[in-house]
Amino acid sequence: MKKNLPLLLTCLFIQMVAGQQLVLKKSKIIDSLKINDSIPDTYSLYLPQKFDATKNWPLLLVIDLEKKEKQVATWFAQAAEKEGYVIAAVRIEDSLSLTKNMVKTGQVLERVSQILPIHKSRIYVAGNGSGARYASLTPLFLNLVNGVVSIGSSVSNTDVLNLKRPFHFIGIIGKNDYAYTDLLSTEKVLTRLKFPNQVLVYKENKRLPDNALVEKALQIFTLRAMGNKIVPKDSSYIEKAYNEDVQKVNALRSQQNMLLAEQYLGEMLSIYGMHKNLDSLRLILKEVRKNKMFKAMRRTENSTFFKESLLKDEYVFDMEEDVQTHNFNNLGWWKYQMEELDKFISKGSIYERQMGNRLKGFVNALAEDNIELVKSDKTIDEDALAFLFMLKTITEPDNFDFYMKIISLSAKNEDFGTSLFYLEEALKTGFKDTEKLYSLENTALLRINPKFNALVSKYLKDARYRIIEE
Repeated sequence: MKKNLPLLLTCLFIQMVAGQQLVLKKSKIIDSLKINDSIPDTYSLYLPQKFDATKNWPLLLVIDLEKKEKQVATWFAQAAEKEGYVIAAVRIEDSLSLTKNMVKTGQVLERVSQILPIHKSRIYVAGNGSGARYASLTPLFLNLVNGVVSIGSSVSNTDVLNLKRPFHFIGIIGKNDYAYTDLLSTEKVLTRLKFPNQVLVYKENKRLPDNALVEKALQIFTLRAMGNKIVPKDSSYIEKAYNEDVQKVNALRSQQNMLLAEQYLGEMLSIYGMHKNLDSLRLILKEVRKNKMFKAMRRTENSTFFKESLLKDEYVFDMEEDVQTHNFNNLGWWKYQMEELDKFISKGSIYERQMGNRLKGFVNALAEDNIELVKSDKTIDEDALAFLFMLKTITEPDNFDFYMKIISLSAKNEDFGTSLFYLEEALKTGFKDTEKLYSLENTALLRINPKFNALVSKYLKDARYRIIEE
């Protein structure tokens, strides 16, 4: 009997409708699970080690738009393990309509709820970047969704929110992220509309936050569920979470990070107001706001926000005009703008460095949005597309995909001079993927050009290059 105990602890045998059994292991990502037998789409699942089939569990549905469903589920698993959540991850396809993707998302929620004891009032959706934008739309279409964790993005469109069915929104954002100011504005709108919401901010310049912030988001959902009497109140859980947050505020104040301390105190008031008397917390917040250093920091940051807003408006206007007029001559101006932003990042104050990073991210996102817009037209404007590909080599010089795109597009139109120019630019920047280069679409004629082979030979000494007949 003792020999079978580990298996019983780590595996669950779920009886399916058709009489089949599904083996689910705890603390492990189970991928390639079929949504249903009639379609090939799959999803991934993660059960925390403490999972008990006799209890109802909160569910976090994670959205994946990058064909990395298992990796995305794995990243969220640490927080799910600590806070006691089931994770399901679903891949959303850009090629499908919003309606079809929502149907698929709803099918995953229904499927997981059929095979596991999921608490119907504790179903949440999470995503990062474009996945977060999609996640923020799910409560509008799927009544089962009670909250959203949005990493690096604000709500897609606050104008379409259903005031009769508010959902809990938690944004996680870095101060260097181009969506930071948008998310702060969204927070004010949600508060005015009486949607429960919090924004968790980190100051490091990185794509993903520390997992501790995701753990915090799930903890906030649990605290609200206790406050709304959806689950039994656990006084020790509440007190432990509160004390940890007080310690975080004290650490921020001791580090003289007054802006983050003030912001976090505001979020604490919205989190713990259902559970405790917060008069002492309000006194601390009042003290922080009266602090001379805080006031100076706030003035400087607000001044930076204003400058950033003006530059954003200028970039939007100029890019739209350049795309419409195919203004290749203005690429030099865009290069100058990127150099100016680099000066902010390397030599400016902390607020200017953050602004520079946000604006570079903004320009890149704006260019990519314009690329998708041009591609969506029935008749694609290839000159507009060429301009945007060239622009991306300026705004994101280490992303070789756009060098390859402009080389391919120019070769297609037999503009070999442009192709060779961007080939050399890519090689000078460090491009070394000869297989990708030789398999590039529309480049059969380019590859037999002596100048092409001379460039490859010059920069890739050991490259195996050859003429490929198609």
